[in-house]
Amino acid sequence: MNHILITRILACVFMLASVAASAEQFKVLLFTKTDGWHHKSINAGVTAMETLAKKHHFLVDWHEDAGRINDDNLKQYDAIVFLLTTGNILNEEQQGAMERFIQSGKGFVGIHSASDTEYEWDWYTKMVGRTFHIHPEIQTGELQVLDRKFPGLERMPDRLLWTEEWYEFGAERIDGLNYILAVDEKTYDPEADWGRVAGKGMGKFHPIAWYHEYDGGRAFYTALGHMGSTYSDPLFMEHIYGGLYWAVTGKGIKKQATSN
Repeated sequence: MNHILITRILACVFMLASVAASAEQFKVLLFTKTDGWHHKSINAGVTAMETLAKKHHFLVDWHEDAGRINDDNLKQYDAIVFLLTTGNILNEEQQGAMERFIQSGKGFVGIHSASDTEYEWDWYTKMVGRTFHIHPEIQTGELQVLDRKFPGLERMPDRLLWTEEWYEFGAERIDGLNYILAVDEKTYDPEADWGRVAGKGMGKFHPIAWYHEYDGGRAFYTALGHMGSTYSDPLFMEHIYGGLYWAVTGKGIKKQATSN
């Protein structure tokens, strides 16, 4: 009888050890609510994020219900990803919950039109870093890596042709943004005129992706990701995972070599 009891106990121990060994690295809330332009690429983006979660052993919950952004529900997550969101999508109570989430040391990732979201929420626009102003027609331009220390850019060439809806941004909403990607405006036509708003580009320096520590947490933003086909590009998804990994853990940034 004792042998049977010992065998059962050992079986339970091994089962618990197996569960612990297979536990995912972290858990992410993927949020895609829109109150403006609705990108057709949202479904491709969600599928790509779910594939990324399997590849890198983390959990992702996809929702468009803003009611999910409350203090109790957010406790289970390590980061919130705003994927192709637009417009005013959270009420004041939900905004407060998100602020407390970041202030608790958690992470934020904004993809493409996350900068075309919540213009009147000052805290949010500072977290994203810049707000969308206008964009020209989709074109091929030359993307440039500015900072290879940041994770996810290991295999991206220093300069490469990239086809995108190149966002033009307003001024920095906060100091201390760390820029990692830019586009060379000499390689495409940045001018756009929508009647009510127009743009001629941002000049010599046109940032595309950046990160910073913010209000106790971490925030990463990339303007890439307009087209659904982009989400099947391995370089792009490595870029997204690098930003997510840093936003969740604060790890992955390579230290610069120091000379003696």
